[in-house]
Amino acid sequence: MATQKKLPFRPIKEIEESIRKRLSGVKHKVAVMSGKGGVGKSFVTANLAFALAFKGYKVGILDADFYGPSIPKMTGTEGHRVFATDRGIIPVVGPLGVKIVSVDFMLPDDTTPVIWRGPMLSNAMLELLENVDWGELDYLLIDLPPGTGDAPLTVAQMIPDITGAVIVTIPSEVSQKVVMKSINFAKKLKLPILGIIENMAGFTCPCDGKTYPIFGSGGGKKIAEEAGVPFLGSVPLDPRISECNDKGVPFFVEYPETPAAKAFLSIAEKIVEEIKKIDQSKSREETSKGS
Repeated sequence: MATQKKLPFRPIKEIEESIRKRLSGVKHKVAVMSGKGGVGKSFVTANLAFALAFKGYKVGILDADFYGPSIPKMTGTEGHRVFATDRGIIPVVGPLGVKIVSVDFMLPDDTTPVIWRGPMLSNAMLELLENVDWGELDYLLIDLPPGTGDAPLTVAQMIPDITGAVIVTIPSEVSQKVVMKSINFAKKLKLPILGIIENMAGFTCPCDGKTYPIFGSGGGKKIAEEAGVPFLGSVPLDPRISECNDKGVPFFVEYPETPAAKAFLSIAEKIVEEIKKIDQSKSREETSKGS
């Protein structure tokens, strides 16, 4: 029976410094979280990245949802492969220049399951964080695994100086109940909460122009008010979203004039503003310490 190769011991500080050095060109690292699966977290991550890139920012996506990597499909980069150079692993470049790294790029095909225990996931994540050459980025969006268990905890703790977290929910009451778990998860990790995004907010029928709240309405804003965190906005349902996801075509790029795409642009602006507030607060703190 084959035994797993033992990795040499490395001090935590050495690992942290190595990751910090590798990510030194990334100005802001934003974790995208959800308390449960099925709320469209990866869809939000992908289209939020495109919205930021559309506004002229340099953007990257780290698909850290190792067990269900779907970012490549949603960004139109499925089937691509990353490759290594002397500088490190080179990300795949998607539409609008968004740089993307996903474990999916390293699997034989898109049906290969990732069957890893915790230590293997940790080692794989370390490999990516220490070796991917992101270059200069304004924003790196990190698509965390869903939930608040070991997988998202492991990934979040490995990434130094995360700017903040964005939490994705849908209007349903079931989803609202688990959002508070994500909020408390972020607080325990001392991650500033940039805000809550409500996905699948309502469907506007093209026949009669009426909006139907299929999953309920106002849940995201309500939970944001109760938790005292910003509400970033709602993304409406659109049948073309499913169509694009199935075809592997980026929705934002394909349908930039839709209400959903415009919602992402608005949300991107609010995230930029929230991050500016955090940067200004840190600057004041440093000035205060220095005086």
